[in-house]
Formats: sequence, structure tokens, C-alpha cells
Amino acid sequence: MEVNCEGCAGCCLDWRPLAPADLDHERRGPYRPLDDTYNLAPVTADEVRTFLDAGYAAALTPRLFRTDDGPHATVGGVELAAVGDRPAFLVGLRKVPKPVAPFGTEPAWLDTCAFLDPRTLQCRIHDTDAYPETCRTYPGSNLALGVESECERVEAVHGGERLLDGDPPDDATPAFTPGALGTRVFAHPDPDRVADAVERLAAGEPTPADRAEFVAVAAASAPGTAAVSDERYERAKARARGTTSWVDGAIAEWVERADERGPGGA
Repeated sequence: MEVNCEGCAGCCLDWRPLAPADLDHERRGPYRPLDDTYNLAPVTADEVRTFLDAGYAAALTPRLFRTDDGPHATVGGVELAAVGDRPAFLVGLRKVPKPVAPFGTEPAWLDTCAFLDPRTLQCRIHDTDAYPETCRTYPGSNLALGVESECERVEAVHGGERLLDGDPPDDATPAFTPGALGTRVFAHPDPDRVADAVERLAAGEPTPADRAEFVAVAAASAPGTAAVSDERYERAKARARGTTSWVDGAIAEWVERADERGPGGA
């Protein structure tokens, strides 16, 4: 596998406004994301804990799934994919509006990974221990499964060569296997506690407390099971709500700037 990432970052931002057709690959099949985040990069329970230790909780967001088929739980009036009676969810990297110019286009405000430098289109944590496996190995899992990658979608719309070698690496494995429960896929133990949060997530208006709730459950989850440690949950939630870093200030600044420019602003 070899990719040309210079001037791209297609896997790190929502470039749907720069595409002539709707990119809806995440919304096909029986499980449809409750949120509208494009190309969410999921993280593992261990990575969630690493992010909490670094004060990066603000960069994490949950993803739940609507479903019309299979195990589900009705939470906040929404039928969600579930493990038993517990709503299932992922935790991924949050996107916030930033002025970026990918693929040689003119600068535009696009939802962009919290860690992406909008000027260089480089990841600020690329060379740190916090850099997620999903990002480090992308698009290895896609290639192993024969699924179209973001590199190929960018090539199709904006030209150029992004995927230089499409042979999957030897260590490429699907991200979601039967053993993903408790490591990449989590189950919230108290649906009633998150009913209001689910409504806000569906409306695209989650609060910091909503995000912290799901992040804490993920951090307190045990591999291979839906079990959640109450003690670890309380510690993780306190850390998610009480520990900050440069990420919080950066996100707040970008959101404020985006709000100030308003719809259609420059």
C-alpha cells in the first residue's frame, strides 16, 4: 500500500460540498449513522483512554446507528442498533469547521478533523502516541475488504493519483470483527440516561456532557463483552469533563469564527 497524501486530507475532512454528487457510502445498508459526520475515524477503547490522559476529550464524539432490521433499542424515540437492550455506538474523531483548501481548490469552510492543521493539511498528532490506528493504517482495511477508499473517491472527482499502490498491507485487518465489542464497538448500559442526548445527537446538537457520557462508557468498557466498570466510568467521566488541553481552545476558536462568518460568509 502506498498513498499520496500531499494537499489532500480527503479522509480527514467533509469534502461533500466539493463533490458534484452526494457521497453517501456511510448511509447504505441496515445501519445508518444518527449523526451527519462524514467519514468518521473510529478509535479503540485504549485510544479513548490515551486521549483522556492527554486532555483531548473535546476531540472525541460518539456515533450511534439507526436501524430497521436486527437487534435494536428504542431510545429517545429513535430505533437504534443495539447489543441486547443496550444501544451500540462507536467513538470517533470530531470534525469542526475550518477554512481549508484541499485538492488544489480555493479555501472553503469545511468540517475538518479537530487535529488537522488547516494550512498545511497535516495532522498535529501524527508523530505522537495518540495517533489512532485507524488513521495510521488507512486505507488498509478498505483494501483488505475490497471497499472503495477515500483516496479513490478523491481521484474520481478531483483527478490526480492518491492511491499509488492498492495492495493491502500484510497486517491489514477489518476494523469491525466479532471481537470488536468492548474495543471498537461499545454498548451503553443505561438507555434512559442518554435518551435526551440521543435526541440532541440526531439534531446535530450534542453538548459536551453528551459526548463525555459516551466517551466515559467507552473508556470503561471491557474487551469482548458489553460490561462497563462503574468505577472506571466515573473516573473517565470526571476526566472528560474536567481535563482540558490546547484542543479545547482550538475547537472553540474555530467554532466561534465559523459562527461569526454566518451562512454564506467569507
